[in-house]
Amino acid sequence: MSDAKPSVLFVCVHNAGRSQMAAAWLTHLAGDRVEVRSAGSAPVGSINPAAVEAMREVGIDMSARTPKILTVEAVRASDVCITMGCGDTCPVFPGKRYLDWKLEDPAGQGIDAVRRIRDEIEIRVRDLVNELLPG
Repeated sequence: MSDAKPSVLFVCVHNAGRSQMAAAWLTHLAGDRVEVRSAGSAPVGSINPAAVEAMREVGIDMSARTPKILTVEAVRASDVCITMGCGDTCPVFPGKRYLDWKLEDPAGQGIDAVRRIRDEIEIRVRDLVNELLPG
């Protein structure tokens, strides 16, 4: 990564749950110190309502977010690409850091399951913030 503001791209299949929650957590925790993107390899029409509710419970509003398609440009513009169950659909570029977070898919799950996923994502994002923004 360069000395400029770090940029992170979160990718999951539908860009409706995991990647949206991760992007919301990173924005919440890092503010404008990190450029945050999320995308999906096969995005759906709207954010998972259970994910919106689970994040609302911790004071983070995702209701205005919309799923976006994964583009080569988004990967190219990011220092760190974090995939969450999207297989090999993320293009790979030299010099980028790639992580694959094994997380349960919240699609079709009840709020209790989505809360557990939300909390696991929070832990991982907090670790990422400590890595990207030491001190």
